[in-house]
Amino acid sequence: MKTANSLMSGLGTTVFEVMSALAREHRSVNLGQGFPDDKGPEPVRKAAADYLMDGHNQYPPMMGLPELRQAVAEHAKRFQGLEVDWQSEVMVTSGATEALADCLFGLIEPGDEVVLIEPLYDSYLPMVRRAGGIPKLVRLEPPHWSLRRAELEAAFSDRTKLILFNTPMNPCSKVFDRAELEFIAALCLKHDAYAVCDEVYEHIIFDGKKHQSIMTLPGMRDRTARIGSAGKSFSLTGWKVGYVTAPPDMMKAIGKTHQFMTFTTPPNLQWGTAAGLRLADGYYAELAGDMQRKRDRLAGALANIGFGVLPAHGTYFVTTDFRPLGFNGTDEDFCRHITVEAGVTAVPVSAFYDSPEQAPRHLARFCFCKHDETLDRAVERLGRHFRQ
Repeated sequence: MKTANSLMSGLGTTVFEVMSALAREHRSVNLGQGFPDDKGPEPVRKAAADYLMDGHNQYPPMMGLPELRQAVAEHAKRFQGLEVDWQSEVMVTSGATEALADCLFGLIEPGDEVVLIEPLYDSYLPMVRRAGGIPKLVRLEPPHWSLRRAELEAAFSDRTKLILFNTPMNPCSKVFDRAELEFIAALCLKHDAYAVCDEVYEHIIFDGKKHQSIMTLPGMRDRTARIGSAGKSFSLTGWKVGYVTAPPDMMKAIGKTHQFMTFTTPPNLQWGTAAGLRLADGYYAELAGDMQRKRDRLAGALANIGFGVLPAHGTYFVTTDFRPLGFNGTDEDFCRHITVEAGVTAVPVSAFYDSPEQAPRHLARFCFCKHDETLDRAVERLGRHFRQ
């Protein structure tokens, strides 16, 4: 038999599925994979349910329901001050990961260089490589995850097609500030590169920080694609509804890719997402406040057990240093150990690097977007285990 594609068939199973399977096997409290316990806002779910029963359940428009595309444009204006033409600059996708794939497959030519920032979400590298791109990796270093400007500048060249980055950033919970975004923007302008910005955690941001899209900076409006997610903004990860905002010339290529990737997205879920994007500002403030409270609950308890807890300014996740506990193995060893022996699951941070063996091996990521009783049960188990 002829072999399958060597890149894709050679990939391992995603760390989220590996650790979640181990958690199920050992009936562990799973703080590895990032999905909330909450059901999501009732008005959003009800809008989707009503549309399912009363609406049009055949193929919706390829680019998305007009009502959702209009809501995305309104949302960009309300929170980022962006003037967006919903007809030529907004597209709906089946999840933010599809949106990422559409951007990468639509913009990259084989041999193009793509700047990426480690640690990074695990789908970025396979998609860049499958599109024919050549990754140019720049590392943030714990514990503060500050941007190394000289290294980033060295990664750019006249062969750079785009930079792909995530803010607020999974897995390390960093929020890029304006000065960092301005530095990235200047490099994009200097080298005539695009920016693809994964902004799915735009509303899950803490400590008085504000999310700013690089699209709002001078010169970036016509070279940026920004990606959002109903799953993250409304705690509905199973819906897999994403959306892309990009200037018309970029959107033409991105939209053609979407046309042959998934073509469209369930219309009732689009309708519900439109209702969500039009929720009052208070909903978004409450979302951020509730997640910050959960972060503080888990981070404080882990610190009391003896973990070193790194700053977390956004997303669902807190990163910990387990060396103060006296564990001398790798992060993968540690996550397996606490799953089997303590009944709590986390994710090894080295899984978010191209070369895990050269990555930090002393960090574990815990997810806090869970009910308080779930977090408390995990903390009680970890505390009991490490006190023994």
